[in-house]
Amino acid sequence: MSKQRPRLLSGGNPQIPKGDGDAPVQAYIAAMPGWKSAAGRRLDALVERLVPGVRKAVRWNSPFYGVAGQGWFLSLHCFNKYIKLTFLRGSSLDPLPPVGSKDPKARYYHIEENAFDEAALTHWIRQAAARPGDPLF
Repeated sequence: MSKQRPRLLSGGNPQIPKGDGDAPVQAYIAAMPGWKSAAGRRLDALVERLVPGVRKAVRWNSPFYGVAGQGWFLSLHCFNKYIKLTFLRGSSLDPLPPVGSKDPKARYYHIEENAFDEAALTHWIRQAAARPGDPLF
C-alpha cells in the first residue's frame, strides 16, 4: 500500500492534519514542495539545536514551535516563492524581522530559494524562545 502525499493548498502549502509533537511537523516538512523541504529541514534542525526540548505542533496547516509553559514563538507557512516565518512576538526582537504584520506583535521573515540566513535566524530564534510566547491554543 503506497502512502499518499499530502495535498498542496494555495501557494504550495501542505495540508497536514492538526497534531502535537514532532511527527506532524516532519510530515509537513517532507511534503513541502521543491527546495522548501530542504530549507524546512534546515530550519527545524536549527530550532532543535537552539531550543532544547522545543515543543512542536501543526495547527492551521502550519508548524508551530514553542517552549512548554511559555507558549508559541515561531510558525512557518509555504508560499509559491518563499517560506514565511512568523515570529509571534517579533516586535520585541532586536533587530526587528524585516516584514511587518497587521498584528502589531508579529513580524515576518521570508526564506527564499538559496537565501537561508542562518546567522540572522539564530539571533531571532534565541531571542524569541527566551520571551513568553503566544498561547494561541
